[in-house]
Amino acid sequence: MYLRQVGLGVVALLTLAVAAAAENITSFSLDNGMDVVVIEDHRAPVVTHMVWYRIGAADEQPGKSGIAHLLEHLMFKGTENFGPGEFSRVVAANGGSENAFTSYDYTGYFQRVAADRLALMMEMESDRMRGLILSDNDVTTERDVVLEERNSRTENNPGALFSEQRMASLYLNHHYGIPIIGWKHEIKQLNRRDALEFYRKYYAPNNAVLVVAGDVDPVEVRQLAERYYGQLQPTPDLMPRHRPSEPPQISPRRLSYVDSRVSQPYIIRTYLAEERNPGDQKQAAALTILAELLGGSGISSVLGQELQLKQKIALHVSAYYDGLSLDKSGFALVVVPKEGITLQAGEDAMDAVLAEFLENGVDEDHLARLKMQVRADEIYARDNIQGIARRYGEALTSGLTIADVQAWPEILQSVTSEDVMAAARQVFDRRRSVTGWLMRSDDDEGGE
Repeated sequence: MYLRQVGLGVVALLTLAVAAAAENITSFSLDNGMDVVVIEDHRAPVVTHMVWYRIGAADEQPGKSGIAHLLEHLMFKGTENFGPGEFSRVVAANGGSENAFTSYDYTGYFQRVAADRLALMMEMESDRMRGLILSDNDVTTERDVVLEERNSRTENNPGALFSEQRMASLYLNHHYGIPIIGWKHEIKQLNRRDALEFYRKYYAPNNAVLVVAGDVDPVEVRQLAERYYGQLQPTPDLMPRHRPSEPPQISPRRLSYVDSRVSQPYIIRTYLAEERNPGDQKQAAALTILAELLGGSGISSVLGQELQLKQKIALHVSAYYDGLSLDKSGFALVVVPKEGITLQAGEDAMDAVLAEFLENGVDEDHLARLKMQVRADEIYARDNIQGIARRYGEALTSGLTIADVQAWPEILQSVTSEDVMAAARQVFDRRRSVTGWLMRSDDDEGGE
């Protein structure tokens, strides 16, 4: 008992120390509307430089799905100052690494280099923010690359095809129901004009967030940001993001996808769920804890204990929720039945566990252990400066504020069993759900 108390005390002290260090954040805006966040970490002479655009796949115009992702590829085609492919060559020649990514709510570009190379990264990234040069051949070539990417990652992957159909069913009107990479038939129609219109409107300082993290001084970062980014012209009259909203969902949906390539049949049910909102993250925190309680920790979870250990009918169970989105998110439950157990039996068993959970409530000891693990995970995560930078970039381009990011760990810790049960009763509304079966054939239902 004494050792356990000491251990918890050490964790608490570490939490306070790390939280204090995490407050070493500076933010400001340039005159042209670009937001800047500086996160100091002087443990190593390294810096992460990130530019995040408040534009993603869910902001695309009807019929133009995939343009956000295609433009991410095209951003490496070059400018007058840095030719095609030169950006990546310069980063590599300076011992750095880089990446880019497209989501529903944002598009991001980052480099990790020695701290004394920060100015060079800003010079190149600011140059392509407004100076990208594209030819018809550039777009055609890269469009073919994207189509091949879709073929390899989606068309040849039954799980990915199944996921696309489920998302299209979950969102009746919102563009979260359209794949980030785009529908194949629409990707084929994208052209240079589409790319340039999207680029010129949205790739602008007043639609971007610069995050610089590592061995840096905020005053010097501001000077560099003003020098390189501050001279760029903003997009005039850029309107706030406006997206189609979901109508009331009044009927549960079901679908099955049959594919001979399926190696492991499974059941997944996804419910439409509330996202994290600025200044109001309590419900999202309760949903986060709920997902961890039900299926986030394998066999120690509620579903795992019952379906894997007690009934021994499932190979794997999980529950997941990610509230970091601009609009409504999803809360999912997954059951992978053992061979010989039908998908219907697996779904029935999952529903029985949910009903029992709603009836009996949260085990307080389980909740306490889980919150301690969440606290520990938060501490460990703060050892990764690139991860911290990404956390702020994702949040700021998904409608949250710096204060929201900093408040999130304590909001999670403040969640009570009553909060969890209230969130469960709200989210587990079958009218706002899609239940999917991924099957090997249409007559085995996952069993023999």
